Amino acid sequence: MSMTGELLFEQSSKDTLRLILSGRWKLEKDLPAADEVVRKLGDAPEVCNIDLEARGLDAWDSGLLVFLTDLRKFCSEKKIRLKGKNLPSGVLSMLKLAAAVPEKKDARKAEGRVTFLIDLGNQTVDFFRSCGDLLEFVGEATVAFSKLLRGKAQYRRSDLWLILESCSAQAVPIVTLISFLVGMILAFIGGIQLQMFGAQIYVADLVAIAMVRLMAAIMTGIVMAGRTGGAFAAQLGTMQVNQEIDALKTLGISPMEFLVLPRMLALALMMPLLALYANIMGILGGALVGMSMPGINLIQYYNQTVASLNLWHLGIGLFSSAVFGVIVALAGCMRGIQCGRSASAVGEAATSAVVTAIVGIILATAIITIITNMLGV
Repeated sequence: MSMTGELLFEQSSKDTLRLILSGRWKLEKDLPAADEVVRKLGDAPEVCNIDLEARGLDAWDSGLLVFLTDLRKFCSEKKIRLKGKNLPSGVLSMLKLAAAVPEKKDARKAEGRVTFLIDLGNQTVDFFRSCGDLLEFVGEATVAFSKLLRGKAQYRRSDLWLILESCSAQAVPIVTLISFLVGMILAFIGGIQLQMFGAQIYVADLVAIAMVRLMAAIMTGIVMAGRTGGAFAAQLGTMQVNQEIDALKTLGISPMEFLVLPRMLALALMMPLLALYANIMGILGGALVGMSMPGINLIQYYNQTVASLNLWHLGIGLFSSAVFGVIVALAGCMRGIQCGRSASAVGEAATSAVVTAIVGIILATAIITIITNMLGV
């Protein structure tokens, strides 16, 4: 009995080469490689058929499968017919299974160096394609919302309450910290400049208007984009990998209604409340810095803050925060549903969701600012 795998060649005819496998084809042994067959075929270019025959094959494992897989790949490239004779049934079954399950397209990164122009072109094409996907997704979300208004949307109320909790109470600590620090920073930077003119009391106006009208909504939106939008993308991306979204479609349940609609509602409802809370924390942060300046006490700061604000400032800020909530939810859910079928694609979807949400928030802020300036409010 041979202690290692052996490979013998027999030229049965001019166009047919017979490969005889014998011995122990185990990985711990030095096994013949498919390159030996390639070299043999180089000496006989007229061969167009290869017959495999197991003769005295004592034992085998994945080492034999690797050899046969490499050989089959080479024969497929060179248009050579490969036939098996007396091969173990287990070997044939494993080879058939390997041929039936193709490699996932996004399972590995593409190899090779990509030039700058090619990468720029690919990015441009992806951008315009993503714009079309975004419009389609927004349209489907609008249809799902219209079904909600008619009372025909399919979603679980318990899911909505859980998402409301994760988007509200659990987000309060980070919103508190960010808003308080932003208020302090605005007061500190503005106070340094205003002290030159003896107008440090107007620090209260600066902080109050900036926070209530814009900054609280923007900072809350960015925080929720990183915290909640990325989480939405990871959740739906994992469901896509596990084929749970496909299962919902098979059952006749719309993923837009069952998965996207509760998340969009939760953020649209909770973002104005979080922004209102961020307004208070930002004003408190500004007051802490403002009261450290000479000639300003708590009562003066409070009176100046109240005098500088009006309902238009508050309404614009709350409306902006609601829009930002919808943008964050749509970005997270869209990237999650578009996720590929691999673990690496889930991370890419979460990253893309955060970037998309932040870009959307900045664009929405510019549009809202332009419109409010045109209206004179």
